Amino acid sequence: MLLDHLNHKLQAIAAQDLTRVLRVAESATAPTQTVRGAGDSAREMLMFCSNDYLGLAAHPQLAEAFVGGVRRYGAGSGASPLISGHGLAHEQLEQALAEWMAPQIPQAQALFFCSGYMANMAVLSVLGDAEAEIFSDELNHASIIDGARLAKAPVQRYAHCDVAALQALLAASTAKIKLIVTDAVFSMDGDMAPLDQLLALAEAHDAWLIVDDAHGFGVLGPQGRGTPALFGLCSERLIVMGTLGKAAGVAGAFVAAHPTITQSLLQAGRTYIFTTAPPPAMAHALLTSLQLMASEEGEQRRANLKRLQVQLRKGIAHLLADYPQLGWQLVPSDTQVQALIIGENAATMRLAARLDAAGLRVPGIRPPTVPKGTARLRITLCATHTEADIQRLLQALNEAAAELASELP
Repeated sequence: MLLDHLNHKLQAIAAQDLTRVLRVAESATAPTQTVRGAGDSAREMLMFCSNDYLGLAAHPQLAEAFVGGVRRYGAGSGASPLISGHGLAHEQLEQALAEWMAPQIPQAQALFFCSGYMANMAVLSVLGDAEAEIFSDELNHASIIDGARLAKAPVQRYAHCDVAALQALLAASTAKIKLIVTDAVFSMDGDMAPLDQLLALAEAHDAWLIVDDAHGFGVLGPQGRGTPALFGLCSERLIVMGTLGKAAGVAGAFVAAHPTITQSLLQAGRTYIFTTAPPPAMAHALLTSLQLMASEEGEQRRANLKRLQVQLRKGIAHLLADYPQLGWQLVPSDTQVQALIIGENAATMRLAARLDAAGLRVPGIRPPTVPKGTARLRITLCATHTEADIQRLLQALNEAAAELASELP
């Protein structure tokens, strides 16, 4: 009965062109990677889907730091943080992250988590108690949505980046504790939340602002200090979650906030308390990540990333002007995440397949990850891409567009 039930659900997924396929990367994370698909032989592909935004994942200094951490601390942590898994490397990383976030959060303290998903689950479930109310952007990441589901607080969803709608909800709320939660850079659109306006609302309505800076940390702001730094924010009302497996090139995540907040997470955050601590070698390597991100090399990588964004958007704008009949749309974005909306699932996957055949990995993103009717190519850029890489992608897109336009009635 169970297998029949699940097979029926899998068939329904396939009928909507929503089947997900797992691929195997056989080489290090890089713009060019050896990839094997289901039933296919491995081949070299130009990747436009990685979140390794600064190209640090395979950086020699970072790899050496990881190896050095393993030699010093071994492979695993051995227990949850509150038992025996919290080591010197974890402590040093948390101190470094607190210093990193101090210009935005006075008295900042940081707590290191295994993943951003677990960090958001802890923040929302702990702070969102029965006396609270959560105000969440409708396009927030799944980890925020699931964290809010675990919370005892009621949840109010406001229209994407709609400050006026949020203000009305806050004004109508009678909750003792108000929690505004938003992605900083929205991972499927690449646009940024108006964090300055959201913080102003938090201050006006005695609320707290929880910011998921997964796609801004290391990339945006002075020295890559993140989206709150880009907006010049400074407030103890800020609670920032940043992931360390994207621009930082390793894995894990952190929450930076007023010490009372982080201590509350330590005491009651189930995804922190009841899981084995990340390997200390990971924390040791991340200290080098922070140094690289803040260095002159980090500045150069961010500058190159910005140049590539401009090149890509200019090229796609020309494509859209040449083939308006296709109805494709480039989402406004000033970040490394560039979304080209195709529309229907089947059309999106056909385009992704054409690019795949040309040796470019640009996955199609479909519902429920994005709203129905907005299936898209999510193009992510890394600082280690080259202008030639971008030109190759643009040429492949133009060739596909010309072919698809010729097939229209």
